[in-house]
Amino acid sequence: MAQNDIGIDLGTTTVIIYVEGRGIVLNEPTIVAVDTDSDKVLAVGDEAYKMVGRTPAHIIAARPLKDGVISDHVLTREIVRRFMLKAYHSQVVKPRVAVCVPAAISGIESDAAVEAVVAAGARKVYLVDEPIAAALGAGIDIMQPRGHLVVDIGGGTTDIAVISMGGKVQSSSVKMAGNTLDAAIVRHMRRKFKLLIGEKSAEILKREVGCCTPHAGFSATTEVKGRSIETGLPRRMEIRTEDLYEPIDDCMDELAVAVHSVLERTPPELAGDIFTEGMLMTGGGALLRGLDVYLSEKLKIKVRAAEDPINCVAIGTGKSLAMAERLEAGFVDATPGLGKH
Repeated sequence: MAQNDIGIDLGTTTVIIYVEGRGIVLNEPTIVAVDTDSDKVLAVGDEAYKMVGRTPAHIIAARPLKDGVISDHVLTREIVRRFMLKAYHSQVVKPRVAVCVPAAISGIESDAAVEAVVAAGARKVYLVDEPIAAALGAGIDIMQPRGHLVVDIGGGTTDIAVISMGGKVQSSSVKMAGNTLDAAIVRHMRRKFKLLIGEKSAEILKREVGCCTPHAGFSATTEVKGRSIETGLPRRMEIRTEDLYEPIDDCMDELAVAVHSVLERTPPELAGDIFTEGMLMTGGGALLRGLDVYLSEKLKIKVRAAEDPINCVAIGTGKSLAMAERLEAGFVDATPGLGKH
């Protein structure tokens, strides 16, 4: 792989860019701040994230991807263009770029991302399936005739795939992911504690005290601030790990059912490999405490998180360029006018 090759994980909640020889060079939220009066983009990424829930009426902090689908093509192109220019500075050599997009987006939507990368200076653009990239980033040799179960839990979607010999044998994409869990926590806080909180507060609760099961042996307490439904006034309260078991269990049970469905369709020989090797989790959702224990109890197989679950997909996307000739599926030359690889 040449040092001017780039891998981009274009996620619903985060964009991560990997450059060979430099590693991860960018990890920022997929958020754009826009002045609706002038249609001017004010900020992207970290700067735009600071504005969420704090902007005047004429400024919106928007996510151009929602539940794994591009909801705003113009803003998606703008955020990809700005991040590409931020991560890659050479004006002499145009890079080859591999882009990993959510499995749920359509061909037209992925074309919008490809156009943005080309506009930012790429000479060739490839699209990579998320589970393939996740497995490569985790160091799995996917070219062998052996089954590997990979579950990539992102912000908008969870991609589940059984991989063997460089391609997907069985796969599924569900919208039960990080954002779904945040929304469930928001609803739970409103229903049980009569407290209105925002998505950022729910994410903090999930990260600081969230856990899937008491069997993980974790318990913590943190403070959350919001608005009381009963009085309409600001209010703060202490939330324990035990207070969040209900919404987390509901969401993770849905995830377990989706993985079980993929396993049911898996050929017996590959299912035997998975029973031996276990399941690999990647993505930010893999960091949820006790998730490995919870899914292992539900699915009766070993479950582990990748060593670097958040950056796995971006690293694997970059590495895929060196394996282009050997990947049977899940790797497509998407450069405009040049057709398939």
